Amino acid sequence: MKYKFFANSQKTWQAMYEAISSAKESIYLEVYIFQDDMVEFDFLSLLKEKARTGLMIKIILDSFGSSGLSKKTITEIRESGVELLFLSYFLHRTHRKILVIDEKVAFIGGVNFHQHSSLWNDLAVLVRGKLVNSITRSFAKTYIECGGRDFSVVSKSVKKNKVNKINGNKKVRRKVKDWLIEHSPVKNNFRLKKIYINHLSMAKENVTLVTPYFMPKRWLVGLLHQAHLRGVNIHILVPESTDFYFVDRVNYFYMNKLSKLGVDFFLESQMNHAKIMTIDSKEAIVGSNNLDFLSFELNSEIGIFFNDKIAINRISNIIEGWKRESVLFDTKTYKMRWFDYIISPVFKIFSRIL
Repeated sequence: MKYKFFANSQKTWQAMYEAISSAKESIYLEVYIFQDDMVEFDFLSLLKEKARTGLMIKIILDSFGSSGLSKKTITEIRESGVELLFLSYFLHRTHRKILVIDEKVAFIGGVNFHQHSSLWNDLAVLVRGKLVNSITRSFAKTYIECGGRDFSVVSKSVKKNKVNKINGNKKVRRKVKDWLIEHSPVKNNFRLKKIYINHLSMAKENVTLVTPYFMPKRWLVGLLHQAHLRGVNIHILVPESTDFYFVDRVNYFYMNKLSKLGVDFFLESQMNHAKIMTIDSKEAIVGSNNLDFLSFELNSEIGIFFNDKIAINRISNIIEGWKRESVLFDTKTYKMRWFDYIISPVFKIFSRIL
């Protein structure tokens, strides 16, 4: 598999804009937030222009995350020839970020499409190769779930037989190093939770997590504590301030709690929206999920599991660059605010109910 990483919104948008501009046949886009306020990268106009030239363009947006789109804008998109669908469930959201160009190039990560995030650090990966087929198939599944009926897309949801015949009738599966992670609680698929439990339980040397929103459920707190007791170094990168004051207070509540259990937190002065986990500098997950109850219990998410050494080194270098611009959270200098004593326990109870 060929891949390239982008460490902020601007670089990701630039690569995506160029990929969409060069598209010849099809564009599939699934994203949580898509707003008509982009200044430098006017994706809305570009997608409408490409649709008018005859390209097949399918867009899936979350009905809550992209609720800011006006009816006028939605009408304009559809009239240009784009098939625009919204995924809507009570409490369940599609938090995935997928862009597939001509079924040959795909992007996955944490980057949304709204001007507010233009200065954020983030992480997205461009992939080429056979994994793009899996990403296209994953998009097709959501397309059907949203009511899409175009057979040219629906047909891609069926997995092709990927076995090689050896010695007559003997069959073996193709060994794949890097693979796609699909997580959909609405379908009773809690893949992410299983993967985090499995890999955090087996970590031997170090664990690094990057997340903008750190609101772990009890099972995740327990895994991190047990890993620390085994001698595993645990580093978690969290923004000093996110885009929500409420989230900041909950972040600090849990950082203060887990720091006392031996977890090291690195506070970044710049907003970082990336979602990453690395294990023993040998394995990594890059995707759309945050470390909160929404991603693990309610949202549909997607990610890529890496164990390729070159990919791990690139991801680690990006993380180390962010660390150098961070400061270590210190429980001795942090003081709880009166608001923390109210909102954090309420949130804790709420997350347990869900």
